[in-house]
Amino acid sequence: MQVPFVKMHGLGNDFVVLDARAAAVPPMDARLAAALANRHTGIGCDQLILIEPSEIADLRMRIFNADGSEVEACGNATRAVGLLHGVAARIETLAGVVESAPADGGIKVDMGTPRFDWNAIPLAWAMDTLTMPVGWEDLDAPTAVNVGNPHAIFFVPDCDAVDLARLGPLIERDPLFPERVNVNVATIESRDAIRLRVWERGAGLTLACGTGACATAIGAMRRGLTDRKVRVTLPGGPLVIEWTAEGRVMMTGPATEAFRGAFDPAAYGVPA
Repeated sequence: MQVPFVKMHGLGNDFVVLDARAAAVPPMDARLAAALANRHTGIGCDQLILIEPSEIADLRMRIFNADGSEVEACGNATRAVGLLHGVAARIETLAGVVESAPADGGIKVDMGTPRFDWNAIPLAWAMDTLTMPVGWEDLDAPTAVNVGNPHAIFFVPDCDAVDLARLGPLIERDPLFPERVNVNVATIESRDAIRLRVWERGAGLTLACGTGACATAIGAMRRGLTDRKVRVTLPGGPLVIEWTAEGRVMMTGPATEAFRGAFDPAAYGVPA
């Protein structure tokens, strides 16, 4: 048995995409997802994406991080799936239904409405999420936003100077965040430009994080640091984020197909 896959990326945040609508796919669990994501012994990716039929949308997208954990949302992967679909689509995720469509600059995704209540992030106890009274060494007073998954955003003078490889995992797994958290360090460059680096929950340092760009932009807008439409530049490249008058978060950016291939599930311990 050979299972086809498509290798894709959004600004370097890379995915192995399996389409269970088009071919038989073995039952996906944390062990198999992590094995396929392994860059040394598997195909290699930040996230494994499984496309399935949906009863409430055009398709269903399941997202597994490199450590095998299943998560609610992934903005870059949504653009990749939107590119594969080719036309406007409603995509079911664990975070709800999002919409994608071809647009100038790549794929535009309606990420829905952000949430700010402490128990919607979620946090372990009640606090103001606009300026949280907590800190980790030189990183303090973050803002928290849930855009389908949880994000903590720190605004710093120079995001490139932060030792995110060390601090990221400490904050991700702090007891304050019962479902762990994505850690963003951002530098405001102008009213319409942000520079950003992300430690992604379950994946580590990443070249790009679509939900991180959305959450960071919304956090900056809530604090009055930027206008309602900004360019967020990650190590892999830029995304355009807009918070509409209706309260919806719109993300526009590229998605790219790298190559196609197939794998034998038996090589990963899946019975024939």
